[in-house]
Amino acid sequence: MDIKSFVLSKALDAREGARSLGKASSGQKDKALLRMAEALKDSASVLQAENEKDIEYAKGKGLSGALLDRLALNEKRIDEMAAGLIEVIRLPDPVGEVIRLRQRPNGMTVGRMRVPIGVIGIIYEARPNVTADATGLCLKAGNAVLLRGGSEAINSNRAIVNILREAAKQEGLHEGAITFIDIPEREAVMEMLKLEGIIDLIIPRGGEGLIRTVTENSRIPVLKHYKGVCHVYVDKDADLIMAEEICFNAKVQRPGTCNAMETMLVDEAVAAGFLPKMLKRFEAAGVQLRGCPKTLAVYPGINDVKEEDFYREYLDLTLNVKVVGDMEEAMEHIAKYGSAHSDAIVTTNHVKAMRFLREVDSSAVFVNASTRLNDGYQFGLGAEIGISTDKIHARGPMGLEELTCTKFIVLGNGQLRE
Repeated sequence: MDIKSFVLSKALDAREGARSLGKASSGQKDKALLRMAEALKDSASVLQAENEKDIEYAKGKGLSGALLDRLALNEKRIDEMAAGLIEVIRLPDPVGEVIRLRQRPNGMTVGRMRVPIGVIGIIYEARPNVTADATGLCLKAGNAVLLRGGSEAINSNRAIVNILREAAKQEGLHEGAITFIDIPEREAVMEMLKLEGIIDLIIPRGGEGLIRTVTENSRIPVLKHYKGVCHVYVDKDADLIMAEEICFNAKVQRPGTCNAMETMLVDEAVAAGFLPKMLKRFEAAGVQLRGCPKTLAVYPGINDVKEEDFYREYLDLTLNVKVVGDMEEAMEHIAKYGSAHSDAIVTTNHVKAMRFLREVDSSAVFVNASTRLNDGYQFGLGAEIGISTDKIHARGPMGLEELTCTKFIVLGNGQLRE
């Protein structure tokens, strides 16, 4: 079978799985998720053996230590995958929820019902845990998932999918609800992106290069964020002790994430009092600093920041620092260089805080809190499949509700259109 036919057959199997899953009860889905969690833990030795094949392959390709770490499946990570599925069980099932019921003058009642999207294609790199995480969320929301992981994790992903499919089958669900495109050729992704009408939504998870390739070639709607160029603005009315803690957390707590701060903006009125202590603390934590001329005047000896640096997502312990004249300049900077992901202001001025919330056009805007909090679990969604910076259908962390859409429902008693 050629690649085109192979991918089509997988997608059609997922389509059948979606039709079946759309009829499943909450209890049936939860039982399947519980069986999946138990099966993953029971199969830890098998998963680790398959993962070792991927590790050896990745080492041969010269992948970095960071990528090898993301690829590795140890007992702790397998337990975490299982725990993630258990967490999804605890979340309320959004499917079938009726919202916005209103009675019209003619007596009919109009509302909206949450329903599954259908078949969701997940295209991702390296991390095998995404296979279980995406499956759990999609299944709970009534969607079939069509998975296409990176070639470096193909053995691990295949093993995980086989375990999950068998568990779903044992609970009476169609195996096609969890489908994996288990060939390494990149052409498979391109064929997947052509299947408009069979796949309903594509969610790419990975680096900017992957996401741009998917977006540029897809005939199917794509939910994505290209990168996280996130800012914290320290206003002249900020509590500077609070500002120091927020900025440090936003950069240092986990710098390799999409919601980590990449540029710190500081009002010139407090720069002399705030920057020396703050930047010294950053340097003690291993942060490489790049400053504007006004920053260097206050704290000499660090690297100059170039304009192109303001567009960069470092995903590392590197930080741009810019002194601005006021909040207006800070917001203009965010509008020009930001990626509409996560941006924060630290201020005690309520009027400024409310204006910042209204005018900064990002998926999450914070007042007196770290950008690292832009996360489904932190927001009370329980779990997320990713963070979207798109504006249509879903924006911000995508939990179970964002993996559904709505249809209108009409309850009448014989109404006709005049």
